[in-house]
Amino acid sequence: MTRDDEIIGLLAAIRDGQREQLAKQDEALDMQRRQFEMAEQQFQRAEKLNDRAEQLQDRSSAIMANARRAMMIVLPLIFLALGVLLWLLFR
Repeated sequence: MTRDDEIIGLLAAIRDGQREQLAKQDEALDMQRRQFEMAEQQFQRAEKLNDRAEQLQDRSSAIMANARRAMMIVLPLIFLALGVLLWLLFR
C-alpha cells in the first residue's frame, strides 16, 4: 500500500499543480483582455482625435481660401488708393 499511497500522493500533487497552472493562465488571460481593452480604447481615442484634426484642417483650409480671395480684392484696392494719393501729392 505504500507504493499506492505514493502514487496517489504524486497524482494529487500533479492535479494540484495543474489547477495552480490553470489559475495562473486565467489570470494571464484576464490581464491580456484588460490590455486589449485598453489598446482598443486608445485606438478609438486616436481615431476621434484624427477625425477632429481632419475637421480642423478642412476648416483652416477654407479660411485660407477665403483670405486669399479677400487679398485678391484688397491688395489692388490698396495699390489703387496709394496711386491716387501719390497722384494727388505730386500733381
